[in-house]
Amino acid sequence: MTRYLCKLTGAVPSSYYRWLRAEESRQLRAFADERDGYLIKEHYFALNGKAGAQAIKMRLERKSCVVMNHKKIRRLMSKFNLVATIRRSNPYRKMAKSTQEHQTCPNLLKRQFDQGEPEKVLLTDITYLRYGNGQWAYLSCVKDGATKQILAHYLSSSLELSIVEQTIYRLLERLDGNIHPAAIFHSDQGIHYTHPKIRNLVSKAGFIQSMSRKGNCWDNASMESFFGHMKDDLTYKDSESLHELRARVDDYISYYNSERYQWGLKKMTPDEFEATEKLTFFRKIIDFIC
Repeated sequence: MTRYLCKLTGAVPSSYYRWLRAEESRQLRAFADERDGYLIKEHYFALNGKAGAQAIKMRLERKSCVVMNHKKIRRLMSKFNLVATIRRSNPYRKMAKSTQEHQTCPNLLKRQFDQGEPEKVLLTDITYLRYGNGQWAYLSCVKDGATKQILAHYLSSSLELSIVEQTIYRLLERLDGNIHPAAIFHSDQGIHYTHPKIRNLVSKAGFIQSMSRKGNCWDNASMESFFGHMKDDLTYKDSESLHELRARVDDYISYYNSERYQWGLKKMTPDEFEATEKLTFFRKIIDFIC
């Protein structure tokens, strides 16, 4: 009969008999899982569901005198739907804690954003942009304190250190080696700007680093003002992708620099004002020499 049924179902008789012989082993394994699962549940609920496999392994050894492989504990936790509600680590907080070398700098600027010389005061900050279906992007910019130009910007889907690194690289490309001898690179005391890697990059570029006082947004008000105007002027929240958002931001910054007239710049655009200021500066040098 068995061979006939196997023939009907296409099963191999030897495999069927092997499966029958293994039934006892399966039952013993299921019983062991129930027994060990009960122990795991006991410690899992004792810790209010906030215990992972490693924590339960240690409690089993210390409190129940049971040695159990952590892989088995994970398997049984999955089998019995025991999900540890453990707080995920914050990668940005971890970045700050990864080194004890983070250092702040004094506020050299003291809100004197416009010192009458292009490319002397370099203001920088990062703003958050929410777009699409609840997605976030982060925009890092450098603004000229005198001309109000946005000299460099970088948009990223991440707040990793590279967002500031890339902004500085773009700034250096824009300046093309013409670094003002007293150039001040001013930011807040965020973890990006206090990071030793960024401090070293700023120093090697030839900038003097300055930082706002802790929690005082007015110390970088000119940079904050740009972000405020941009968010008022720019339609960006309906962007469907980071690529689309980046294109809109690029277009806006180009418009801001070359077409947005400002009362504080004698009714000129930032680009026009920069050209005028540099021309005036060169004329003064020529007059001094002559």
